[in-house]
Amino acid sequence: MEILLKYFSDFTETQLQQFAALDELYRDWNSKINVISRKDIDSLYEKHVLHSLAIAAVIEFKPGTQIIDIGTGGGFPGIPLAIFFPEVKFHLVDSIAKKLKVVEGVAAGIGLKNVTTQHTRAEEIKNRKFDFAVSRAVAPLKELWQWSKPLIKKGNTQELANGLICLKGGDLTVEIFESNVRPYMVAVQNIFNEDFFKDKHLLHVTA
Repeated sequence: MEILLKYFSDFTETQLQQFAALDELYRDWNSKINVISRKDIDSLYEKHVLHSLAIAAVIEFKPGTQIIDIGTGGGFPGIPLAIFFPEVKFHLVDSIAKKLKVVEGVAAGIGLKNVTTQHTRAEEIKNRKFDFAVSRAVAPLKELWQWSKPLIKKGNTQELANGLICLKGGDLTVEIFESNVRPYMVAVQNIFNEDFFKDKHLLHVTA
Protein backbone atom coordinates (compact mmCIF):
# COMPACT_ATOMS: atom_id res chain seq x y z
CA MET A 1 0.00 0.00 0.00
CA GLU A 2 2.84 2.40 0.87
CA ILE A 3 4.18 2.22 -2.66
CA LEU A 4 0.95 3.78 -3.97
CA LEU A 5 1.38 6.74 -1.62
CA LYS A 6 4.92 7.20 -2.87
CA TYR A 7 3.52 8.25 -6.25
CA PHE A 8 -0.04 9.45 -5.53
CA SER A 9 -0.96 11.80 -2.72
CA ASP A 10 -4.49 13.03 -3.36
CA PHE A 11 -6.64 10.00 -2.61
CA THR A 12 -9.92 10.49 -0.76
CA GLU A 13 -10.57 8.59 2.45
CA THR A 14 -12.85 6.23 0.52
CA GLN A 15 -10.16 5.51 -2.07
CA LEU A 16 -7.58 4.87 0.66
CA GLN A 17 -9.92 2.38 2.32
CA GLN A 18 -10.68 0.68 -0.99
CA PHE A 19 -7.03 0.31 -1.97
CA ALA A 20 -6.13 -0.92 1.53
CA ALA A 21 -8.85 -3.58 1.38
CA LEU A 22 -7.50 -5.12 -1.84
CA ASP A 23 -4.76 -7.11 -0.09
CA GLU A 24 -7.05 -9.18 2.12
CA LEU A 25 -9.72 -9.52 -0.58
CA TYR A 26 -7.32 -10.78 -3.22
CA ARG A 27 -5.62 -13.16 -0.78
CA ASP A 28 -9.01 -14.59 0.16
CA TRP A 29 -10.28 -14.93 -3.40
CA ASN A 30 -6.92 -16.18 -4.68
CA SER A 31 -7.05 -19.06 -2.20
CA LYS A 32 -10.28 -20.22 -3.91
CA ILE A 33 -9.67 -19.19 -7.53
CA ASN A 34 -6.07 -18.64 -8.54
CA VAL A 35 -5.83 -15.40 -10.56
CA ILE A 36 -2.51 -14.11 -9.21
CA SER A 37 0.60 -16.27 -8.93
CA ARG A 38 1.55 -17.26 -5.40
CA LYS A 39 4.85 -15.35 -5.59
CA ASP A 40 3.12 -12.22 -6.88
CA ILE A 41 0.41 -11.97 -4.22
CA ASP A 42 2.97 -10.55 -1.76
CA SER A 43 3.80 -7.85 -4.34
CA LEU A 44 0.18 -7.10 -5.18
CA TYR A 45 0.48 -3.33 -4.80
CA GLU A 46 3.62 -2.96 -6.90
CA LYS A 47 3.17 -5.59 -9.61
CA HIS A 48 -0.58 -5.30 -10.10
CA VAL A 49 -2.12 -2.19 -8.55
CA LEU A 50 0.64 0.37 -9.19
CA HIS A 51 1.32 -1.12 -12.63
CA SER A 52 -2.35 -0.64 -13.51
CA LEU A 53 -2.21 2.95 -12.28
CA ALA A 54 0.48 3.80 -14.84
CA ILE A 55 -2.52 4.53 -17.06
CA ALA A 56 -3.87 7.01 -14.50
CA ALA A 57 -0.48 8.72 -14.44
CA VAL A 58 -0.66 9.33 -18.19
CA ILE A 59 -4.30 10.38 -18.63
CA GLU A 60 -6.95 11.96 -16.42
CA PHE A 61 -10.17 10.35 -17.63
CA LYS A 62 -13.11 12.77 -17.50
CA PRO A 63 -16.29 11.90 -15.57
CA GLY A 64 -18.66 9.83 -17.71
CA THR A 65 -15.90 8.30 -19.83
CA GLN A 66 -16.69 4.69 -20.78
CA ILE A 67 -13.83 2.18 -20.77
CA ILE A 68 -13.64 -1.52 -21.61
CA ASP A 69 -10.96 -3.65 -19.95
CA ILE A 70 -10.20 -6.48 -22.39
CA GLY A 71 -9.06 -9.74 -20.79
CA THR A 72 -9.27 -8.30 -17.31
CA GLY A 73 -8.23 -11.54 -15.57
CA GLY A 74 -8.38 -10.82 -11.87
CA GLY A 75 -9.40 -7.22 -12.52
CA PHE A 76 -6.27 -5.50 -13.79
CA PRO A 77 -6.02 -2.75 -14.81
CA GLY A 78 -9.79 -2.23 -14.40
CA ILE A 79 -10.27 -2.47 -10.61
CA PRO A 80 -7.45 -0.07 -9.60
CA LEU A 81 -8.52 2.37 -12.33
CA ALA A 82 -12.15 2.18 -11.19
CA ILE A 83 -11.06 3.11 -7.66
CA PHE A 84 -8.92 5.94 -9.01
CA PHE A 85 -11.68 7.29 -11.29
CA PRO A 86 -14.99 6.79 -9.43
CA GLU A 87 -16.91 8.91 -11.97
CA VAL A 88 -15.74 6.79 -14.94
CA LYS A 89 -17.58 3.66 -16.09
CA PHE A 90 -15.54 0.47 -16.50
CA HIS A 91 -16.74 -2.67 -18.28
CA LEU A 92 -14.48 -5.61 -17.40
CA VAL A 93 -14.51 -8.46 -19.90
CA ASP A 94 -12.92 -11.91 -19.80
CA SER A 95 -13.51 -15.23 -21.55
CA ILE A 96 -12.98 -17.17 -18.30
CA ALA A 97 -16.05 -16.96 -16.05
CA LYS A 98 -14.31 -17.89 -12.77
CA LYS A 99 -11.94 -14.93 -13.10
CA LEU A 100 -14.94 -12.60 -13.32
CA LYS A 101 -16.28 -14.16 -10.12
CA VAL A 102 -13.15 -12.82 -8.40
CA VAL A 103 -13.57 -9.42 -10.05
CA GLU A 104 -17.21 -9.21 -8.95
CA GLY A 105 -16.33 -10.34 -5.42
CA VAL A 106 -13.56 -7.75 -5.06
CA ALA A 107 -15.71 -4.96 -6.56
CA ALA A 108 -18.58 -5.80 -4.19
CA GLY A 109 -16.19 -6.09 -1.26
CA ILE A 110 -14.98 -2.51 -1.65
CA GLY A 111 -18.30 -1.07 -2.79
CA LEU A 112 -17.36 -0.14 -6.37
CA LYS A 113 -20.42 1.19 -8.19
CA ASN A 114 -18.75 1.98 -11.52
CA VAL A 115 -17.80 -1.55 -12.62
CA THR A 116 -19.76 -3.98 -14.78
CA THR A 117 -18.57 -7.36 -16.03
CA GLN A 118 -19.26 -9.57 -19.04
CA HIS A 119 -18.24 -13.16 -19.68
CA THR A 120 -17.32 -13.02 -23.35
CA ARG A 121 -14.52 -12.45 -25.81
CA ALA A 122 -14.00 -8.85 -26.88
CA GLU A 123 -14.47 -9.75 -30.54
CA GLU A 124 -17.97 -11.08 -29.78
CA ILE A 125 -19.25 -7.80 -28.32
CA LYS A 126 -21.70 -6.09 -30.66
CA ASN A 127 -23.66 -2.82 -30.54
CA ARG A 128 -21.53 -1.24 -27.81
CA LYS A 129 -18.97 1.53 -28.08
CA PHE A 130 -16.44 2.86 -25.58
CA ASP A 131 -14.13 5.86 -25.39
CA PHE A 132 -11.12 3.71 -24.54
CA ALA A 133 -10.07 0.09 -24.34
CA VAL A 134 -7.46 -0.82 -21.72
CA SER A 135 -5.55 -4.05 -21.37
CA ARG A 136 -2.59 -5.56 -19.56
CA ALA A 137 -0.43 -8.33 -21.04
CA VAL A 138 -3.30 -10.11 -22.78
CA ALA A 139 -2.33 -10.64 -26.42
CA PRO A 140 0.00 -9.34 -29.14
CA LEU A 141 -0.69 -5.74 -30.13
CA LYS A 142 -1.96 -6.76 -33.57
CA GLU A 143 -4.73 -8.90 -32.05
CA LEU A 144 -5.50 -6.43 -29.29
CA TRP A 145 -6.02 -3.70 -31.84
CA GLN A 146 -8.21 -5.93 -34.03
CA TRP A 147 -10.44 -6.62 -31.04
CA SER A 148 -10.42 -3.05 -29.74
CA LYS A 149 -10.88 -0.99 -32.87
CA PRO A 150 -14.55 -1.90 -33.56
CA LEU A 151 -15.43 -1.11 -29.93
CA ILE A 152 -13.96 2.38 -29.74
CA LYS A 153 -15.78 5.59 -30.63
CA LYS A 154 -13.71 7.76 -32.90
CA GLY A 155 -13.02 11.20 -31.50
CA ASN A 156 -11.12 13.19 -28.96
CA THR A 157 -13.04 13.57 -25.74
CA GLN A 158 -10.02 14.37 -23.55
CA GLU A 159 -6.33 15.21 -23.82
CA LEU A 160 -5.54 11.79 -25.31
CA ALA A 161 -7.51 10.78 -28.39
CA ASN A 162 -9.90 7.87 -27.97
CA GLY A 163 -8.17 4.55 -28.49
CA LEU A 164 -6.43 1.56 -26.95
CA ILE A 165 -4.16 1.96 -23.92
CA CYS A 166 -2.27 -1.20 -23.05
CA LEU A 167 0.49 -2.24 -20.66
CA LYS A 168 3.15 -4.55 -22.06
CA GLY A 169 6.59 -5.87 -21.18
CA GLY A 170 9.77 -6.90 -22.96
CA ASP A 171 11.15 -6.00 -26.37
CA LEU A 172 8.17 -4.87 -28.43
CA THR A 173 10.01 -4.12 -31.70
CA VAL A 174 8.70 -7.09 -33.68
CA GLU A 175 5.25 -6.95 -32.09
CA ILE A 176 4.79 -3.29 -33.02
CA PHE A 177 6.09 -3.88 -36.56
CA GLU A 178 3.65 -6.76 -37.09
CA SER A 179 0.73 -4.73 -35.72
CA ASN A 180 0.85 -2.14 -38.54
CA VAL A 181 0.09 0.62 -36.05
CA ARG A 182 2.33 3.31 -34.62
CA PRO A 183 1.61 3.54 -30.92
CA TYR A 184 2.67 6.38 -28.66
CA MET A 185 4.91 4.61 -26.13
CA VAL A 186 5.97 5.51 -22.59
CA ALA A 187 8.46 3.57 -20.43
CA VAL A 188 6.67 2.79 -17.17
CA GLN A 189 9.95 3.18 -15.27
CA ASN A 190 9.89 6.85 -16.30
CA ILE A 191 6.60 7.09 -14.37
CA PHE A 192 7.38 4.80 -11.43
CA ASN A 193 11.08 4.49 -10.66
CA GLU A 194 11.04 0.87 -9.46
CA ASP A 195 13.21 -1.98 -10.79
CA PHE A 196 10.14 -4.09 -11.57
CA PHE A 197 9.11 -1.66 -14.31
CA LYS A 198 12.41 -1.48 -16.19
CA ASP A 199 11.14 -3.42 -19.24
CA LYS A 200 7.48 -2.38 -18.98
CA HIS A 201 5.79 -0.01 -21.42
CA LEU A 202 2.50 1.80 -21.84
CA LEU A 203 1.22 2.02 -25.42
CA HIS A 204 -1.52 4.25 -26.81
CA VAL A 205 -3.06 3.58 -30.23
CA THR A 206 -5.45 6.20 -31.57
CA ALA A 207 -8.81 5.03 -32.91
